[in-house]
Amino acid sequence: MKKALALILALVMCLSLSAVAFADDEGSVYWLNFKPESDEVLQQIAAMYTEETGVEVKVVTAASGTYSQTLNSEMDKSDPPTLFVIGNTAGVRDWKDYALDLTGTPIAEELNTDAYNLYDEDGRLVSIGYCYECYGIIVNPDLVEAAGHTMDEITNFESLKAVAEDIHARADELGFDAFTSNDMDSSSSWRYTGHMANLEYYYEEQDGGATWTECPPELTGAYMDNFKALYDLCVDNSLVARNELATGGHDAENEFKTGQAAFFVQGSWEYPAVAESVPNATMIPYYCGVEGEEKAGLNCGTENCWAINSKASEADQQATMDFMVWCVTDPEASRMLVDSFGVMPYKQAAESTNGFLAAAEAYAADGCYTMDWATNYQPNVDEYRATLVAAMNQYNADPSDANWDMVKTAFVDGWAAQYAAVNG
Repeated sequence: MKKALALILALVMCLSLSAVAFADDEGSVYWLNFKPESDEVLQQIAAMYTEETGVEVKVVTAASGTYSQTLNSEMDKSDPPTLFVIGNTAGVRDWKDYALDLTGTPIAEELNTDAYNLYDEDGRLVSIGYCYECYGIIVNPDLVEAAGHTMDEITNFESLKAVAEDIHARADELGFDAFTSNDMDSSSSWRYTGHMANLEYYYEEQDGGATWTECPPELTGAYMDNFKALYDLCVDNSLVARNELATGGHDAENEFKTGQAAFFVQGSWEYPAVAESVPNATMIPYYCGVEGEEKAGLNCGTENCWAINSKASEADQQATMDFMVWCVTDPEASRMLVDSFGVMPYKQAAESTNGFLAAAEAYAADGCYTMDWATNYQPNVDEYRATLVAAMNQYNADPSDANWDMVKTAFVDGWAAQYAAVNG
């Protein structure tokens, strides 16, 4: 009897060990998410996949503006991310050794464009876009019309300025202002130091005759006056005074959704959040006074590019690859992701319902030029933007010519300094 019991226990232990081994061979997924606004959907997606396949999927979302620090911290742990973001050339430089070459892989075969992929200097496909986005100025047409204007009036900076300044001057009478708040804390400053800054980079890039393919060592600052014109328009015709922006604490999204302001500097990822309250919200370009901007379109691109951790086990790499393919091919999963992300550049993914991306396509169809994301080339991006934020906060506290010169120095000389710090 004892021998029989021992044999049974031994058999149970063998089966248990086999199950553990099988589970280990199956691999698991750890996605370090770059998009805080999509966290709820991604948690649902992870649970769906685990229920369907039995494969564990963990999603951890970095707080806004902290992805680089979070990635560094998580990669040092014993259970690092298997799926993470390399979204620009600086990221390629820093993380290429941790990125599996995705050339010819099942997920790469599902792409419908190569436009949002990133390669290292050896031609390795280190990350692929899982969604692309657009940014500009979100508008509530109903409020524009309530102020006695039409959307057709706004075709360049001069006309945008006229409408915004009129609304701001009559804010008490109208019951709403021109622009939402423009906070410069870490949860919001990227709208200006990353996104709006792109107008200067883009027009410089075009002066050079070709789209950048690598980070230039320096800028001319030729379009700093245009950047200043649009930035000043936003902060001087807003719900919140410019000298109150440094510490943040305002909710620009809610201000727009509740009809407190007609204009909101943001991107296509905001569409799900604002469309319910402002169903006919649209997006207009960064009009800033450059010649011919009547044919400007929106800023389109991405920093949302998937990379698979080359240091992960083969089982985890395979599990991660399988999960990625499922995300872009499963009808229900891709529908949920597209509704959150806006659009996914994959053959079998659900079609986009994002009105701001539809606006980007409409501008392009009308012969307008698309402003690519030259901002992705910012060198030593966190340090560069931090210096720019400090200078802009000083300028907001005292908008003097001398303080604007400090902004220009941080913007232009800061670029060269950070390029040298990275490249020697």
